[in-house]
Amino acid sequence: MANGAANETGSFIYDEVVRIPAGPQKAAPGLAEDGASLETASIGDVARLAGVAPITVSRALRNPDKVSAEKRSRIQAAVERTGYRVNPFASALRSGRSNVVMAFASNMFSEQFALALHACANVLEEAGYLFLVGQTSYSYDRETAAIRSLQALKPAAVMFTGVIELEQNRETLRNLGIPIMETWAFPRDPIDMLVGFSNTEAGRLAAEALAEGGYKKVGFIGRRGGRGALRLKGFRDGCRDLGLEFVGEFLSDEVVGPSDGRRCLSALLESGASVDAVFCANDLLALGTLMEARRRKRSIPEDFGVIGFGESDIAAEIPPGLTTVGIDSAQLGRIAGEMLLDRLSKGEVAAPIRRLDLLVTHRGSI
Repeated sequence: MANGAANETGSFIYDEVVRIPAGPQKAAPGLAEDGASLETASIGDVARLAGVAPITVSRALRNPDKVSAEKRSRIQAAVERTGYRVNPFASALRSGRSNVVMAFASNMFSEQFALALHACANVLEEAGYLFLVGQTSYSYDRETAAIRSLQALKPAAVMFTGVIELEQNRETLRNLGIPIMETWAFPRDPIDMLVGFSNTEAGRLAAEALAEGGYKKVGFIGRRGGRGALRLKGFRDGCRDLGLEFVGEFLSDEVVGPSDGRRCLSALLESGASVDAVFCANDLLALGTLMEARRRKRSIPEDFGVIGFGESDIAAEIPPGLTTVGIDSAQLGRIAGEMLLDRLSKGEVAAPIRRLDLLVTHRGSI
């Protein structure tokens, strides 16, 4: 187990998550130029008019006793001016309460995401919340559409199996005035709450494991952006520091299943790269890579090594067993659920940011 990510100075390695600036700003959706109200007014519009934070508006609607009379008066005036109306999607919203928690998975095929969401659902459903799951498929367009839908659905809270990179989407989520849970990375600036780990350090740990296995010429297979890019950076840095020769990479925009791993390894080998081991940025890719290496009569781990990311149960079952860097996904989901429940029931959480330890599980693939 790696007890946190540390660089040469002993300080934690954060994920330097890409932040994509917002495009040209449109007028606030709830206000006309003369201040007249429109049907699309949001809680963010109310907050701006009242001169308070969106969470204060939300708190005033849910638990008015927790907001001063002076602020409640300003918020009520802003509600009347904008024509802000809570959505009838859940009748409980009329009292400022909803029992719906939305979650968005990057990939529904991922065992790790499924374990985390299942554990989170168990915590919240026992407390009477309805846990609904959608998929963003690593797509900015789908993510944006999902986040825009939240303005109409008005859930009690939202969880993502990832962190939000588009600044416009980050601002939209802040303006909802509800608990937002990001996971699966460790940026310096989460939107609200975070349960994560350093993907950059995961890449360094993969390099260390390959070096310990005696491999010299290594490659990388993973997604082009997001967490894949963070793991690639950490892996390349680790290879440099450990004296490994980084001989090539094959990057994909989307990962659906193991067949993508087979395709990526074929492309990497057919490019002429002389490689004796690869780090696959997730276990779906790693499982496919193992299958393709065996099809090509590569002897594993004697002359070809594979290390994945994710700690999949299947990884232990496919001969010779897949070595992985990963986390306890169920633990992540359980902690996220408990933090969301504390925020929803008590209005606060003791520690809004939690970091999980990374695990290296050694099996027969390196």
